[in-house]
Amino acid sequence: MIGLTGTSRLLKALADETRLRILNLLAQEELSGSDLMEILNMGQSRVSTHLALLKEVGLVVDRRHGRRILYTLLPGPAAGMWGGIIAESRTAPEFEADLAGLEALRDRRRGDARAYFDRVAATFGDEILPGRTWEGLARALLQLAPRGRYADLGIGDGLLTLMLSEIAHSVTAVDISPEMLSALKARATQRGITNVTTVEGDIESLPLSDSSFDVAVLSQALHHAKSPRTALVEARRILIPGGRLLVIDLLAHNEDWVRDQLQHEQLGFAEGALEELLKEAGFERISIQRAARDPQPPHFMTLVATGVRPNRSAS
Repeated sequence: MIGLTGTSRLLKALADETRLRILNLLAQEELSGSDLMEILNMGQSRVSTHLALLKEVGLVVDRRHGRRILYTLLPGPAAGMWGGIIAESRTAPEFEADLAGLEALRDRRRGDARAYFDRVAATFGDEILPGRTWEGLARALLQLAPRGRYADLGIGDGLLTLMLSEIAHSVTAVDISPEMLSALKARATQRGITNVTTVEGDIESLPLSDSSFDVAVLSQALHHAKSPRTALVEARRILIPGGRLLVIDLLAHNEDWVRDQLQHEQLGFAEGALEELLKEAGFERISIQRAARDPQPPHFMTLVATGVRPNRSAS
């Protein structure tokens, strides 16, 4: 329970328009101080002061994510107090403007990620990137059925897409970068490959129909997802009942530089955590194994995971 002194401090904290606006934004998603500065159009010292007070009264908690400090709401008895205030003011012009600013921030983030992949598209195949080993790819391909309709979600340099085209009935390549997709189409044309279709889209919101693919592949793409679970749920949605998922990704590591330099959202996945994500997304007959270790330092380990969409009807 919150004591009298704590309640008094909490009420004082809530008696400020800016702090209520911050709480409303953090109720939407986790944000950094610079994110809040951009949305609220306020200076660093002002935003930092408000965040420090909200932390002090137990409404907000922070965590380090790479070089950034992210803030999120702290659940507890105090949440009900400010939640009621915000609910009553949901249509306030200030809140509506803030939510528009948040959406603009999300658009900019997507643009930054797209710009990174567009920028490196021409030389992507020549770069040394975590987890891209021939052994890992080859071992993963052995687990795929020889024919069918494939969805390659997050194509990177398109190398695996072209390999899949040799054994698949058709391959739909999805990526947020139009430059990546353009480079893939050019390479496919050069090789006389005609069964590859490209689609611009986000792996967390696929512009693909339900139950339309036999196999979905996420090769070194899941670590780019802000919400890996959402990406896996989307992969399950586009698979037919009995359809198979293949995930090729990195074992959990501590190389934090990949966040800024390579646009990684996740520092790989522990086997148990990846298995739990696959279960939560609705897959069964899950298999996870370590496939290969990069020969170059820092020696990233590649994981290969497979799962099956159940034949039974499930939500």
